[in-house]
Amino acid sequence: MKSPATTDPAALPVPDPEADLDLTAPAAGTGACAVVGAAAGKVKAAVRAAGKVAGKRARTGTDAVPRPRADAVRNRERILAAARDVLVEFGPAAPLDEIARRAGVGNATLYRHFPDRPALIHHVVLFGLDRVTALAVDSLAEEPDAFAALCRFTHAAADERIGALCPVLASDFDHDHPELVASREALEETIEALLAAGRTSGLVRADIGVGDLMIALSQLSRPLPGTGCFDANVFVHRHLQLFLDGLRAPARSELPGSAITLADLRRKTM
Repeated sequence: MKSPATTDPAALPVPDPEADLDLTAPAAGTGACAVVGAAAGKVKAAVRAAGKVAGKRARTGTDAVPRPRADAVRNRERILAAARDVLVEFGPAAPLDEIARRAGVGNATLYRHFPDRPALIHHVVLFGLDRVTALAVDSLAEEPDAFAALCRFTHAAADERIGALCPVLASDFDHDHPELVASREALEETIEALLAAGRTSGLVRADIGVGDLMIALSQLSRPLPGTGCFDANVFVHRHLQLFLDGLRAPARSELPGSAITLADLRRKTM
């Protein structure tokens, strides 16, 4: 399985926030989208709303600005990908010089895009949320059944270092910034559509919520204390698959409590 360390930042796609992404029409065969037309329509609206916000993100402000040059976009993507890996490795106090070095840019370029550490962390979190949402959208649209879509998304999201980035989320930046709220809502809508597809098709147990999936994903993809961050990939996907097999319907046991939503998680961590 692909290690996140092999991601080529120069090859990262630059999505068009105005692209007409039709999730309500199934791909060839019986894709998961055919099972959840209504849920996928909500995903489409949420992703488009988040995309319009993202289209105004050229810098830390939210006002619309002229479209940046292609080389500036590539530099920004390289910096964000490098920053994600360095933050995973060193935590919120990661040296910014190391981020610039790994991105292959000068310090001046880094500071031109991200004037301070909170601004950089803000955009790294957005970068991660938007990429994971895109993975969920692609999984829904392209996989032959709902459970395959769920498995594809979960493994791909682990490769985006979701669990390893958790310590960064406790650092000093505005968690309630409108851009972050829009991206979180788009992600929640999309993952809910994945689970709805599984429940509707009878492939995923009915007593699972978005929060259940995200807790397991973040915990199982987080490196163990004292281990190398990128060595974790050896066992992460093995344990994720064990978890995913436990989501198959029919359920083999009754879970205590009730399904957890992302709203539940936010209330408990505030």
